[in-house]
Amino acid sequence: MTVVDRPARSAPVGPTEIERWPAMGKPAPAPVRAAVARVLLRRTARRAGVRIELPGGEAFGPIDAPVMRIVRPDAFFARVGRYGKIGFGEAYMAGDWESPGDLARLLEPMARNLRSLVPPRLQWIRRFYEPRPPAQEDNDLTGSRRNIAAHYDLSNDLFALFLDRSMTYSSALFDQLDESLERAQHRKIDHLLDLARVGPGSRVLEIGTGWGELAIRAARRGASVTTLTLSQEQADLARKRLAEQGLGEAVEVKIEDYRRSSGRYDAVVSVEMIEAVGEKWWPTYFRTLEERLVPGGRIALQSILMRHEGLTAARNSWTWIHKYVFPGGIIPSMEAIEQTLSDHTSLRAVERLHFGASYAETLRRWRLRFVERQSEVAELGFGAVFRRMWEFYLAYSEAGFRSGYLDVAQMVMINAGEL
Repeated sequence: MTVVDRPARSAPVGPTEIERWPAMGKPAPAPVRAAVARVLLRRTARRAGVRIELPGGEAFGPIDAPVMRIVRPDAFFARVGRYGKIGFGEAYMAGDWESPGDLARLLEPMARNLRSLVPPRLQWIRRFYEPRPPAQEDNDLTGSRRNIAAHYDLSNDLFALFLDRSMTYSSALFDQLDESLERAQHRKIDHLLDLARVGPGSRVLEIGTGWGELAIRAARRGASVTTLTLSQEQADLARKRLAEQGLGEAVEVKIEDYRRSSGRYDAVVSVEMIEAVGEKWWPTYFRTLEERLVPGGRIALQSILMRHEGLTAARNSWTWIHKYVFPGGIIPSMEAIEQTLSDHTSLRAVERLHFGASYAETLRRWRLRFVERQSEVAELGFGAVFRRMWEFYLAYSEAGFRSGYLDVAQMVMINAGEL
């Protein structure tokens, strides 16, 4: 697997970055919790099969395993002891630890063994360092726009540095792992449009515009498309791309919450948007999809999925991903989707295609491009902490799919009376 050179992480975080990222400051000592973190790290090395290296030559774990190198042990164990998994990610952001090899390869066995890394007799400790989701991250009409802007309005130029030319920020669907990412993204989009039976004259509602590639390909089929987004940056670029391709008349890009949508459509499509809805709002989301559909219409949805037991364990936790990458998000399980449909709508899922391995490959390519173009990311004004944060996010996500902890699927939903 390709590994690219990364800048050294051992330099302390400067005062300007600490002002932007307060958690990067020197953590307060936590001797008891730090001692527990040391015990759990040894358990992680043994159970996950990774090698831990500390200053002074101390090491444990298999000698030929992926390496996690602790650079500043006192800071590392204090962060992890105080803040658990959030502290683990923050320690990487701060440069308290690094991986001299492939970061995703190190994180993969940890993800595979995630539920067993903390022994049952110590599970009670989690309630002391796993915070609850903050109220301001609720995905009501105001919160949704704020949560979406926090990630998607960072900079179109930033995303363009690591995405392919289609500017598609969701899993591709690979046929061969040596094919181009753009081709695999188009296969994903075309398969979803086929599932929704989008063709000449189709009226299509898309919830979650991205940067417009799905709307472009639907319009090229002869469909008329209304696409909704809450991101001003995405809307601006999507409109520009549509105009450049002469498709502006066929596609209306609206900055509008799905709950404010109106009209009836032959097809409703949504790609990896449900993860931003919030569990509390899943019934509203699916009822809205149902209300937008004409009789005989089809909903085609692409969603990241986690195992149901993982959802049950994580649904009330505020994680590193929430704090730094996707505020207000939660990944559903297939069981949760089906239960929500059954309890709150007349919709039923009738077709599924699972392709988690394709997401792992998609993320690997994004991560390599992101790391390779670090200097250009820096030129856009994103500092070293942000760059480490995003490298960790992409590797962390890739590891989730490689381990099987996460999956992704396309599914079709129709009215139960039409089965």
